[in-house]
Amino acid sequence: MNNSLFRLAALLLVTLVAPAARAATTVFERVSAYHHILVEDEGDVRTLRFNGSWETTMSKSNPLKGHFEYTEYFQMPFVWNPNIKHVLMCGLGGGSTPRAYQHYFSNVFVDVVEIDPVVVQVAHDFFHVNESPTLKIHTNDARVYLRRATNNWDLILMDAYATTRYGSSLPKQLTTKEFFDIANAHLGTNGILSYNVIGQIRGDRQSIIGALYKTMAAVFPQVYLFPAEQSQNVVFICTKSKERYDAARIRAEGEALIASHVVTLPTFHDRLQSFWPTVPPAVTTSPLLTDDYGPIENLLQGTR
Repeated sequence: MNNSLFRLAALLLVTLVAPAARAATTVFERVSAYHHILVEDEGDVRTLRFNGSWETTMSKSNPLKGHFEYTEYFQMPFVWNPNIKHVLMCGLGGGSTPRAYQHYFSNVFVDVVEIDPVVVQVAHDFFHVNESPTLKIHTNDARVYLRRATNNWDLILMDAYATTRYGSSLPKQLTTKEFFDIANAHLGTNGILSYNVIGQIRGDRQSIIGALYKTMAAVFPQVYLFPAEQSQNVVFICTKSKERYDAARIRAEGEALIASHVVTLPTFHDRLQSFWPTVPPAVTTSPLLTDDYGPIENLLQGTR
């Protein structure tokens, strides 16, 4: 058999014996007032999509695994306040963060506010998100909920996204100085706000990172950045405390949390290494976001 015929025979053999690609199975689909919601299973992985964009992934056999890396940075605020007891989560999705908080911090009380009641039902039916004495879910717009609230929290976590013609986008009303003023007013003395943003400190969507940094820094004394390693996510940490932590202090405090078992997330040590020590370069050319001027869609395109 010549070489050409041998290669053809080998290719046919591989084609015949290789397992067929496993197609995703749709287990839920509905158009709500806010999203086209799709839940798909592919092997052990369950995925939640809003208008085609991935929102949540989860291992069906172990719901604490399979999530996006950035959700683990939502445990980073314990570095600045190891005594967090009351948390407000804005944006539910498939509930990766509330599910993790219920597992890792059994003495922490979490309020979740989600605008779409269908998302709440999907999180319950398909992603193991159940209300309990330490987890309460409220159906409302996050800004409206905060403006009407009478209580304070130790930590506010922001992971709310809408969909525009440019794909996943931050809701404008949750990105402005006025919003951060409202959030700051509902944080305790050592309160912290943490915000997940899709972008890069340098490169694609760096303008949105610069604009949000400038806007948050106009309200909070200190703003820190943790860029994810495996995706274009940057998690902001904003503190009411004026004391500045450098990289060495952050790692030392984080290792102390691990040693004392306050934080038991297996990857927490690795996440500590992702701290970005300087101001993002796009700050100088990015606008301060206000209710009157918040060009989110332009920033997502990398322009002003």
